[in-house]
Amino acid sequence: MKAMEHGMKVKRSYSDKIFDVVNIIVMLILLIIFTWPLWFVVIASFSDPNEVWMGNVLLLPKKITLIAYEELLNYSSIWTGYKNTIFYTVVGTLVNLVMTVCAAYPLSRKDFVPRNFLMILFMITMYFSGGLIPTYLVVNKLHLLNTRWAMIIPGACSIYNVIITRTYFMNSIPHELQEAATLDGANSFQYLMKVVLPLSKPIMAVIGLYYAVGHWNDFYTALIYLNSEKLLPLQSFLRDLLMRAQTTMNVNMSGMDAASIEAKMKLAQTLKYSVIIVSTVPVLCIYPFIQKYFVKGVMIGSVKG
Repeated sequence: MKAMEHGMKVKRSYSDKIFDVVNIIVMLILLIIFTWPLWFVVIASFSDPNEVWMGNVLLLPKKITLIAYEELLNYSSIWTGYKNTIFYTVVGTLVNLVMTVCAAYPLSRKDFVPRNFLMILFMITMYFSGGLIPTYLVVNKLHLLNTRWAMIIPGACSIYNVIITRTYFMNSIPHELQEAATLDGANSFQYLMKVVLPLSKPIMAVIGLYYAVGHWNDFYTALIYLNSEKLLPLQSFLRDLLMRAQTTMNVNMSGMDAASIEAKMKLAQTLKYSVIIVSTVPVLCIYPFIQKYFVKGVMIGSVKG
C-alpha cells in the first residue's frame, strides 16, 4: 500500500520549484508595495511630528503621541460630519440597493419583453450624461438643493452595478426555481423576495460595499448642492480642516518666531495622516464581515458551468 502511495506521488521538477520560489518572492514584494503606505500612514499619525518631519519614521512609530488626534478631535464640527456621513452612507446604500434590484430583476427575466430595448437605453447613459449644469437645474427644480436628499437621489442607481446584478441573476439563479415557485402559487414579488434575494447575498454584499464606499468618500456632491454646514459630510469637514490649518499657518507666520513656525508646519504634516485614518478606518472595519461574500461576488462571470 505504501509503495502504491509512493508511486502516486508526483515528483516536482527543478523548474517548478524555481517557479514557486520566484512566485513567493514576487508576491512578498507586491505585499510590501501595497501595505507599506497604509502602515506608514498609521505609524506616522501616532509618531512625534519632529520624527516624521526628519524622516525617522519608517517601520515603527517614534515617540508615540496623540497630539495630531487631539488637534483633530478639538475640531467640534467633525462629529456633525460623522453623523451626516453615516446617514448618507446607510440610507443612500439602502436606496441604491433597492433601485438596483428593481432595475436588474426585470431585465434578467426572459419573459420581460422590452428588456433588450431598456438595456440599450440604460447603457447609453453610461457614456452620455446630461452634464453638471443640466443636472444642477434638475436638482434645483426638484427642490433638493441644500437638503439631505441631494446627496442620495441624484445618484440613486448605478447602471454598471445594475449590469453586474442582472448578470448574476441570469447566470446564478436557475430558471427552474422560477417555474417551481410559479407552480407553488408565488407571484413575481414573492419569488423575488423569498427566492432570488436570499440566493443573492454575494452580489448584494459586493455592490453594497461599492455604494457604501462611494457615499462615505463623497464630498464633491456636497460641494455642488449643499450650503448649510449642518448638512456637510465628514469628508467636507476634513478638507476644510486641512485648508484652515494651512491658511491659519500662513496668516500667522509673520508674527511667529522660527521655532513656532516650524512646529506648526510639522503638526500640519502629521495632521494629514490622522485625517486619513479617521476617514478610512470605519470602512476598513466593515470589509472583514463581508469578505466571504465579496470574494464570491467578484468572481461573477469568470467561471460558467
